[in-house]
Amino acid sequence: MPQSSLRKTADLNLPLEGMGVDTVLADIDEYMRYSVHTNNPGFMNPLWGGMNVSALAGEIIASLTNNSMYTYELSPMATLIEQALIRRMCEIVGFGDGNGTLTTGGSNGNMIGMMCARYQVDPLGQRRGFDGQNLVCYVSEESHYSVLMAANVLGIGFDNVIKVPCDQDGRMRTDKLSEEIARTRNDGKTPFCVVATAGTTVRGAFDPIKEIAGVCSDNNIWFHVDAAWGGSCMFSTKYRNLMDGVELADSLCWDAHKMMGVPLVCSAFLIKRPEILRKICSHGDVAHYLFHGETEDIDLGRISLQCGRRNDALKLFLAWREKGDAGWARLVESYVGLADFLQALVEGEEKLEMVSSRSWSNVCIRYTSEGIDHDAVNTELRDRLIRAGRFMVSSSVVDEKKILRPVIANPAVTREGITQFVAEIIQIGDDILRGLPASSN
Repeated sequence: MPQSSLRKTADLNLPLEGMGVDTVLADIDEYMRYSVHTNNPGFMNPLWGGMNVSALAGEIIASLTNNSMYTYELSPMATLIEQALIRRMCEIVGFGDGNGTLTTGGSNGNMIGMMCARYQVDPLGQRRGFDGQNLVCYVSEESHYSVLMAANVLGIGFDNVIKVPCDQDGRMRTDKLSEEIARTRNDGKTPFCVVATAGTTVRGAFDPIKEIAGVCSDNNIWFHVDAAWGGSCMFSTKYRNLMDGVELADSLCWDAHKMMGVPLVCSAFLIKRPEILRKICSHGDVAHYLFHGETEDIDLGRISLQCGRRNDALKLFLAWREKGDAGWARLVESYVGLADFLQALVEGEEKLEMVSSRSWSNVCIRYTSEGIDHDAVNTELRDRLIRAGRFMVSSSVVDEKKILRPVIANPAVTREGITQFVAEIIQIGDDILRGLPASSN
């Protein structure tokens, strides 16, 4: 329903006197009626979907116990669980002595990585303040917008986030990265951070991590990997090569609430040198009313930007106990296999085309026919598809072409559903063409 219509019909008044439990139950029914059903088999819109029952149980118990994660005293078992998760994730990445923290998402994880990078080039800035005008960060031109958000929050400025050109597959070009670093130094500025993307939002492309690590090492620049979407490839022996060299990075973010299917939010920030994370979070040392000496080495609030923080560890812990590493690997491989199946169907239809190569579960496609305005037709196609209510996919732009971007990250998606999806977009596209005059592409 359009937001203007829903706003008019929904009862959103907050009363002076309570209206009782019966009203609450009616409100829940109304909310569910208009909520997007993210566990529906046709939901292929964002980089997440579906439901894991074990994780849901963890979410419920975490809310029921209502602990906060800043001290061991308040969350003893949850603290140990989060530490166990972080240690295991560091082992998978290859950070043998690493540590980290659960965060509010990849955006926050990228910002923490950039904060650590800023501290490395100017440790005294934490006390006297930073002059962000002189610091330059590098990302691929297809990176997530959260790096710009972090630049805004940290005072780096949008102009000091250099978007490095990508190759035809959407991967950062390391030759262009080296050129941009040299240009920055010639301009009298300081390169302080490179953010590689492991699984871009639109194409699902993986930057060449090992090559970028070499450039960063040669130039003594902090290397952060945004693996919010693609980090789960590390479970699979078949797809781990997509992140070859990740152990050479300085820090990394990885969202369990994406391909691993844990309820929002559940995301990890991992760092190779934990002492830097502790330094950038040392503002909490003055909180004598929270932190006490006997638990200094275990209180998670000392390595987090948050004070009050909910227990997001339990749901991931329970899901991991259920599935194990092998279960996560099978899940990842099933998703990419379904994306392979969708790609094969698209390539077998003359009215559909792939708009990008792919290596992950993102599939960038469009409806095509000779002499049409492809952007207008595919925009209208998605609108009609969503109104029909059986499938929900995202739209984006690749190489200046409007596309549909189904993503497989929902355990309810099946081959049968994908076959129906392909048939439906062809049918809708044909219906649009019957009602549109031909125009040049």
